Amino acid sequence: MQSRAAADEDMIRAALSAARAADPRDVPVGAVVFDASGRELARAANAREALGDPTAHAEVLALRAAAAVVGDGWRLEGVTLAVTLEPCTMCAGALVLARVQRLLFGAWEPRTGAVGSLWDVVRDRRLNHRPEVRGGILESDCAATLDAFFRTQRP
Repeated sequence: MQSRAAADEDMIRAALSAARAADPRDVPVGAVVFDASGRELARAANAREALGDPTAHAEVLALRAAAAVVGDGWRLEGVTLAVTLEPCTMCAGALVLARVQRLLFGAWEPRTGAVGSLWDVVRDRRLNHRPEVRGGILESDCAATLDAFFRTQRP
């Protein structure tokens, strides 16, 4: 049987795969939602440029798609969200409101991260839901994907 840490790494690898499928104009962030048994429900990559939508972050798109698959309203209780980059305030708020049970992420985002870096939205005791969080999973792999993108943007 696979350890939880190994399963978490596999989930981040799936998010990396989603990131690689991003439109070349979008920052390559990938997110995948898994049910309690580890079955993939939905995946998405950033699509702000592709859709012309400022809210089209990978996390939001994956949560929307997972809610459609679950088909039981907006609550995603028991799911794990794996994402390649520490979520921003919008995405952290969305995963709290969706009742995501676990959040896994790869690279830390010191400028806009809202899961411990700049803010810590998901652990605010005033909220009625606080997911379990594990960050820094395959951090160097996730950061390398982003670094490669930004090298092409800023030669």
